[in-house]
Amino acid sequence: QVQLVESGGTLVQAGGSLRLSCAASGRTWINNAMAWFRQAPGKEREFVAGLLWGTSRQTYADSVKGRFTVSRSTVESTMYLQMSNLEPEDTAIYYCAASNNPVILPITDSGYRYWGQGTQVTVSS
Repeated sequence: QVQLVESGGTLVQAGGSLRLSCAASGRTWINNAMAWFRQAPGKEREFVAGLLWGTSRQTYADSVKGRFTVSRSTVESTMYLQMSNLEPEDTAIYYCAASNNPVILPITDSGYRYWGQGTQVTVSS
């Protein structure tokens, strides 16, 4: 079983920056895909960014390209999401997810088995 715990969400002004963390524990899951999703009020959960743990290959949603960067620390077993130039439209609950697949990086939530509880990011205008 894999446990994922997100942290770092808070209130920030538009144009500001924020870094989210996703700490993983449990069984060995090195080389699997991990991702960040978000869900705004009244909207469906959407893919934000993801990476393959073993190769660090990354994928981003068009809406965050150039503003967000996903990374990981193998030593700390933690994935990060560095968010810059934040916009009010980025306001959402951000979730961390992990899959069992080492070679495919899904961009839909059905591709992920393990989920964190979420962390709230609010961007004020």
